[in-house]
Amino acid sequence: MKRTLFVIYGACIVVLSGIFIVYISWNAIHGEQDITGPVGPIPEQAAVLTPTTHGPADWPCWRGINGDGKSTVSGIIKDWSGGLKKLWEVNYLCQGTQAATWSAPVVQGNRLIVPGRSGNEDMIFCLDSNNGELLWLETYKAKADTRHGPGPRATPFIDDNRVYTFGRSGDLACWRLKDGKLLWKRNVNDEGGETPTWGHSSSPLVYGDKVFVQGGKNAQVVAYSKTTGDLEWKARQGDAGYAAPALVDMDDQVGLMIFHGTGLVCLDPDDGSEFWSVPWKTSYNVNATTPISTDTIVFITSGYRTGCQALSIDRGRANVLWTSKVLASHHSDPFILDGFIYGYSGQSNQNKGYFKCIKLDDGTEKWSTDKLGWGTVLHVDGHLLCMDNEGNLFLIKPNTEDVQIVTEFEGALGDIDHPAWTIPIVANGKLYLRYMQRLLCYALVNSNDP
Repeated sequence: MKRTLFVIYGACIVVLSGIFIVYISWNAIHGEQDITGPVGPIPEQAAVLTPTTHGPADWPCWRGINGDGKSTVSGIIKDWSGGLKKLWEVNYLCQGTQAATWSAPVVQGNRLIVPGRSGNEDMIFCLDSNNGELLWLETYKAKADTRHGPGPRATPFIDDNRVYTFGRSGDLACWRLKDGKLLWKRNVNDEGGETPTWGHSSSPLVYGDKVFVQGGKNAQVVAYSKTTGDLEWKARQGDAGYAAPALVDMDDQVGLMIFHGTGLVCLDPDDGSEFWSVPWKTSYNVNATTPISTDTIVFITSGYRTGCQALSIDRGRANVLWTSKVLASHHSDPFILDGFIYGYSGQSNQNKGYFKCIKLDDGTEKWSTDKLGWGTVLHVDGHLLCMDNEGNLFLIKPNTEDVQIVTEFEGALGDIDHPAWTIPIVANGKLYLRYMQRLLCYALVNSNDP
């Protein structure tokens, strides 16, 4: 009898465990993050708009001013034991419980641009980066699925006096940075694109006289005139990925790398012709990390235990250097520093992962730690600044022998109920943290420093 009960209890545990695993997996794919915590009313816009400025260390786009994830801020505070000084906070970027938005802010001088969501509209906020004052707000109607929120995922791109935003439903818009005047708006689906499962997420890239995004289906890659919005070219067929376009230097040519749903392709930004292409298949066609490169090597990684690959670029061709499962990053961009890769490995639906150091030339793992949870990372002042899914900050000194944690700031976002997926940014001495409806600004450089 006891043995029978033991078998029954064991079977129940197995079944319940299976149900729990299925639920976690389903929620990671189809879940909706409701807005929790206070949501403030949108304040009045500034009566008088100050002229736009440039700062000494702006962060105008995804991966920063040089597209490498490195802030040019120096002299940062390296003791966070007492926290960091909060300069300002707003809590109105998402209006309503079904309005989750993950886009990161961008900063040029006194202008900070950050998307939001309300009802059936995408919202584009422009704040004073110094004090959080609302300078202008523009909106447009955009029907969107609610899986992981209907708000924009892509990070805007500031190009001097213009700013480009890309919504979940495929709306690419160009606004005047000074006052928010809409200069033009297009939708990639009108060119034959198709919204991927979790929405268009490809942060726009401005290069030369064009702006590039992923479109999918019959317009996998789309290039528009950055001034008029006219279609310059579209290329390839197939599913869009969720990664931002990136540039790579190839001898005397510049290539446009697109990490689409089933692989990596490098195109000529002038006309969309193909330089090279490599297949890279992962579950649900989720290729979401930005391709990174140095010298003659390109590195890509994807989650769902897919792994990573290094490509050797020679005379405009790509050859596989090595492939490994040593690092499998869901949507957290790694870094290449002095011949080594640093970054998170694991899935974003939990705060359990590994931060690793790997040799770039052969994929050998130098060290791995679970002390940093799972999160996002940027480079500033010779350090790696990490934020895990619970909003805890870590400052890491790159080291090939073992993890070197310089300082920590626990609970920088306060109490949160869902993973903190939006990457921190550092611009002009300030640290900006976005969590759904909230945006916090901390001083990262002492005010008496230059």
